[in-house]
Amino acid sequence: MEKKYENIMVERVEEVGIVKINRPAQLNALNKKTVEEIIDAIEGFEKDPGIKVMIITGSNHFSAGADIKEMSTLSPIEALEKSPLAVWEKMMENIKKPVIAAIQGYAVGGGCELALSCDMIIASEDAMFGQPEINLGLMPGAGGTQRLARLIGKQKAMEVCLTGRFIPAKEAYELGIVNKVVPKELLMQEALKLAKEIASKAPIAVEFIKDSIRKAFETNLKEGLEYERRLFYLLLSTEDAKEGMKAFIEKRKPVFKGR
Repeated sequence: MEKKYENIMVERVEEVGIVKINRPAQLNALNKKTVEEIIDAIEGFEKDPGIKVMIITGSNHFSAGADIKEMSTLSPIEALEKSPLAVWEKMMENIKKPVIAAIQGYAVGGGCELALSCDMIIASEDAMFGQPEINLGLMPGAGGTQRLARLIGKQKAMEVCLTGRFIPAKEAYELGIVNKVVPKELLMQEALKLAKEIASKAPIAVEFIKDSIRKAFETNLKEGLEYERRLFYLLLSTEDAKEGMKAFIEKRKPVFKGR
């Protein structure tokens, strides 16, 4: 039986763990309690050997960002060290399983940053992305400037962050922010389809690929290639790699066991 939360809903569908932000009256604003609950649920799925992939989504909207009332009371030191999204950032560095964001409605401010910290994004046609912090005399503080610049380039990132304008789903797809745009009624179906496909692969290989791609943004090409090569050779020693190659030769579907 899944743990009960106040601001999120948690469920599992086969090998997929789903976290749904559930503060619809507040447009799923990310207050401290909500982010703590998301972190607790994600860490729980990370430790669960029966879960291979995770999905984060929201009720009606994904998230309209940080809870402004709560944020306005933080001192600079508290904001730097203890703000909910700062804690989220540190947690996500240690998550080895793939995390998919399924976005409908608003994913703006901290909500956009939460989505960008995920590994893949499926968006409904009504989804809107943006970093409107500039309109409050602020700036993105949980990865907005950094991840957007890496995803869409300097000029577009400057435009999005300096104007605060919202990006509709179609444009977000064209810019490379999202993997796929689907009708709203098909959002979770498509997110689950992607999650189940990944869940069917060899778990250690999935973990190593995620790790290697993330490393590409932290190192130069030479270091990244060396890191990738080491992980590749380590995978050769796994039972799953031996099974995968054997199944290919025998023209059958492999049975992966995560070993």
